[in-house]
Amino acid sequence: MASVRIYQKREVRLDRLNIKQAQMFKIANVGVASVKNRLAASQGPDDGAAKPLSKYYAIRKTKMGKGNRRNLMLTGDMLRNFQVRTVSENKAKASNSTRKDRVKAWITNKIEPWVVFSPKNREAVQRTAQTLITQMAPRLAMERGLGGKQR
Repeated sequence: MASVRIYQKREVRLDRLNIKQAQMFKIANVGVASVKNRLAASQGPDDGAAKPLSKYYAIRKTKMGKGNRRNLMLTGDMLRNFQVRTVSENKAKASNSTRKDRVKAWITNKIEPWVVFSPKNREAVQRTAQTLITQMAPRLAMERGLGGKQR
């Protein structure tokens, strides 16, 4: 069984593996969706509770009817615009789509890192990648046996 290492430093990188961009897009979307789900549940980068809001901001957000938890959902733009931006055969990058939200994300990331993979996020991406590899395995063995692409 082939083993794959997933390195994470603001982007997902799969080395020594030939997969198509569509498959990489699926993996990246699973990663983005798991990060969004974690953030919507007000969890921090270690799957624990997120850092509490400042007193003033918590009061203001509560008065608006949005609760007093750090979930990046005052207007909803931060999570809505966080998406896969570029995909190649061996890496995918995700960020906010508008410049305004990228600046807000950068500032929020200084308070508490949120554009990172938690252990549960990493596990979800690894499960998806493993599923894709097991689906590809018979074809890869067949191509090599027939003298197809080899590196």
